[in-house]
Amino acid sequence: MTEVFTLGEALGVISADRLRHDTDVRLDVAGAELTAAVGLARLGHTVTWLGRVGADELGARVISVLRGEGVDVSSVQSDPAAATGLAVRQRRIGRVGHVVHYRGGSAGSRLGPGDIPARELQSAKLLHVTGITPALSGTAWSAAHHAVKLARDAGMAVSVDVNYRPQLWADRQEAVEALNELATGADVLFANQDELQLIEPVMGTIRELVVTRGAKGASATINGMRYDAQAAPVTVVDPAGAGGSFAAGYLSGLLEELHPTDRLRRGCALAAFTVASGSPWQGLPTRAELPPLTF
Repeated sequence: MTEVFTLGEALGVISADRLRHDTDVRLDVAGAELTAAVGLARLGHTVTWLGRVGADELGARVISVLRGEGVDVSSVQSDPAAATGLAVRQRRIGRVGHVVHYRGGSAGSRLGPGDIPARELQSAKLLHVTGITPALSGTAWSAAHHAVKLARDAGMAVSVDVNYRPQLWADRQEAVEALNELATGADVLFANQDELQLIEPVMGTIRELVVTRGAKGASATINGMRYDAQAAPVTVVDPAGAGGSFAAGYLSGLLEELHPTDRLRRGCALAAFTVASGSPWQGLPTRAELPPLTF
């Protein structure tokens, strides 16, 4: 039985130091929900990922990566009418990057409520969604909310990662309204320090609020009680994907009913593995590789 059901957009990522001059570039696949799915699967959890990919080589790569990591992709839709989205990243100064997205009308943005397999979703223990999916299109917004409703109706736990991406929204107010509406269905809500002002209207209603603070660690406020954990010391190679990997670690601890502090420690550990790697998911640890304090 699937423990975690997640859905969203996966896309190809091309990385270079300077695209107009480099002859060697790096090709990867990415997505916040993809990273979370791989992180959970490497720790031994059963995970289903749902999304639409193009009937193209990037789409095939997404499916191959997830299947190779033991993630259930049986419900993934291969869309012949649209391409898999693409992000082009250039590293300019140190770790500061510039990203251009080519995802308008992408296969992932065509995800809709009809793509959600109710029986499979409701057989899981937990649904994990992010604020990226509702930003992609009206149908993707409906798909995310439909998934949350199905989960709530089945008495499942719902996890929401705010994941505010300003370039995907028409304006900030639209994002605030949509993200707060999504957050109201959450049992566990993830946000980074900067996103707290976006979800301030619903913060008091969330049973379990988890806040990440980068190198300053993370905290969880559960029924009014606050718990804290320090960030794992690490040399940062690339900070991309840390949120998805942190969520995977925290949710792994939640599924195993660990103490909140230990959930935070596991989340921080997975985030450290990600930022020490050049890929959001490739450097994620197996259970045997977890530092002892994260068990």
